[in-house]
Amino acid sequence: MRFDYSKWKGPRPEDLEFQRQLMEIYRNLLLQTGGDVDEALRWMEHFGEQYGFFNDKFGIDDFKKMLEESGEAEKTTHGYQVTPRGERRIRQDSLNEIFNALQAGGAGDHRTPQAGKGGERLSETRAWQFGDDLGNLDPLGSVSNAVKRGGIDDLTLSEEDLEVFETEHLSSCATVLMVDVSHSMILYGEDRITPAKKIALALAQLIQSRYPKDTLDVVLFGDDARQVQLKDLMKIQAGPFHTNTRAGLQMARRILESRKGVNKQIFMITDGKPSAIHEFGRLYKNPFGLDPKIVNKTLEEAAFCRRKRITITTFMLATDGPLLDFVRRLTELNHGRIYETDPQNVGAYVFRDFVKNRRKRLH
Repeated sequence: MRFDYSKWKGPRPEDLEFQRQLMEIYRNLLLQTGGDVDEALRWMEHFGEQYGFFNDKFGIDDFKKMLEESGEAEKTTHGYQVTPRGERRIRQDSLNEIFNALQAGGAGDHRTPQAGKGGERLSETRAWQFGDDLGNLDPLGSVSNAVKRGGIDDLTLSEEDLEVFETEHLSSCATVLMVDVSHSMILYGEDRITPAKKIALALAQLIQSRYPKDTLDVVLFGDDARQVQLKDLMKIQAGPFHTNTRAGLQMARRILESRKGVNKQIFMITDGKPSAIHEFGRLYKNPFGLDPKIVNKTLEEAAFCRRKRITITTFMLATDGPLLDFVRRLTELNHGRIYETDPQNVGAYVFRDFVKNRRKRLH
């Protein structure tokens, strides 16, 4: 992801739009610095002086004060740090940014065609059954049934009179988001790790705010695979690692096998070929070309995920022919999906696929 800066021509400090745009710059810098508020502020000061949105009337100290007053950061003895409110705001901004990228009339809400428990109320009603939520009771329909049964002079409400509104069924979903943190995610000055983090943050916000019964786990894969907590998403950084895709898939599968849910799926965001596997207690690696041993072991794991009814959706950030061929083979073996995209629009694909596949069982 690349940001282009030019001379500031926007509103002035007293304008809300000016403050909104400053906060947007700050939040993007915060993501790129792995949640380091002090470093993000140093970059803010640099850009502010260079491009003119900081001056004698409104400087970096004024912005820090605004940041504290908004509750997004707080000053400690060790410097500034992001607050839980600040984390939530970045997750929400990521969610808004990605959903704004969706085409109008595209994928809708997170629903299934079947009526059942736990969704929005429909206009249709049915007879009450044991275990139904009485909060969905249709009072007029229930009283009408009682009148039809006993007449207005002997109005008594019995169990057989009760009517409840149907509700849309929301299927539960267990998702693992696999993020490639190998060196290629920042190679040649191209930032691909920031959009990957935005996707993870946005998915976390979506699930926590709208689908609290769903689960989302995050697995990072480089030389090895490791699971990170949602609260650590902003700290994700690429490193000097090879790409052990097999280890990432193995960990994601183990996590999903422990989860209960109708849908179990892996979203894998990567821009590089598999270049490492564990073999006999050591890391076997080959960054040159597509090593048949590494490729075959990775494909075997994709097929095993399929047997466990775990679908892999790969968001491919590279366009090299041999790498695309490999991912297409993986997708075919798993009966999954692949999107050949770039860091600027990968988020829209992620959410279109996530929302769409909550509507059906994966077999």
